[in-house]
Amino acid sequence: MKNKKNQELAVCGFAAVKALGKEHPENIRRFYYSEENSKKFGELCRFLAQNKVPYNMVENKDLERLCGSVHHQGAVAMIDEKLPEPLTASIATSWIQAGESALLLDRVGNANNLGAIARSAAFFGIKNIILPINDAQSSITTSTYRIAQGGMEYVKMYSVRSVIRLLQDMAGKMYRIGTDVRASTPLSKVNRERGTKPALVVLGNEEQGISQVVKDNCDCLVVIPSAFSLDRGEKQFSNPDSWPVESLNVAQAAAIILYEVTKK
Repeated sequence: MKNKKNQELAVCGFAAVKALGKEHPENIRRFYYSEENSKKFGELCRFLAQNKVPYNMVENKDLERLCGSVHHQGAVAMIDEKLPEPLTASIATSWIQAGESALLLDRVGNANNLGAIARSAAFFGIKNIILPINDAQSSITTSTYRIAQGGMEYVKMYSVRSVIRLLQDMAGKMYRIGTDVRASTPLSKVNRERGTKPALVVLGNEEQGISQVVKDNCDCLVVIPSAFSLDRGEKQFSNPDSWPVESLNVAQAAAIILYEVTKK
């Protein structure tokens, strides 16, 4: 939940607030917690007291009001509204030099999915997530933080005006991987084909996947094989239209792809 007047964002959920307090307590403007959590945030409260940041024990109904959710798990921290940092050429160059891979989202519109993707990225050590400046792309919300379960403290969100321009700029520098249920390359071949280049993994929106123009600017389109995509153990990919379930949720797909990408 955002407080537009104060340009604040509520971070709620025990794991999300715990990670925020551990990694970036200086970002907290105000902190509220339930009685049952009073002993679990002692270190954070001491830090806030030393830095004259207000904190208070409140009723659950107040926590719900602050974050706009019944899923607060007894902790709400108010931070400055979270806006992605504009991605510059120098930042992208630093990734390439350091061999850091990145996730590029193509209009992923669900804030919960964004949070789940951030959680998977943090789990697999992918620090960079790129969001297009597009009305169809989810912004960073209270739900994003809660679903990420602390993962938001270990990733950095960047913004770009043009996904296509970025993909074109990264040609030959990062290995651009797109997903497509009609692709012929199984995910397991990704690392063999990309060599030593860092990966730029493109994830599409929940309904249509990545757009055709994005596909045209990828080095490789991969498919996550399902039980229906293999013909009696032979690697023969059939028509996805005949599958009972055509594809995974974008956040589930992200976890599987990142596992493969980071195996090397």
